[in-house]
Amino acid sequence: MEYVYAAMLLHKAGQKVDEGSVKKVLEAAGVKPDDARIKALVAALEGVNIEEAIKTAAMAAPVAAAPAAPAGEAKKEAKPKVEEPSTEAAAAGLGALFG
Repeated sequence: MEYVYAAMLLHKAGQKVDEGSVKKVLEAAGVKPDDARIKALVAALEGVNIEEAIKTAAMAAPVAAAPAAPAGEAKKEAKPKVEEPSTEAAAAGLGALFG
């Protein structure tokens, strides 16, 4: 997960996400970098619009993280289910971030 965080940090800082930069961020964070994982991450991010992937994930998060009703409350009448984009479809662009 720290590899993805390093890439996101570089992106947010406006830096190029390449092998050398990711390695430097990981070393600065005290993580022993694995060159193969860095190479795989950079390759997976090739051609990915990171900003769009973040927006897509942010829109999918509230659907996936809907709060549960407190245990003491009676269940209210179920509302008809509104078709929402599936979490899988919304996060499809993020698949590349996690290899």
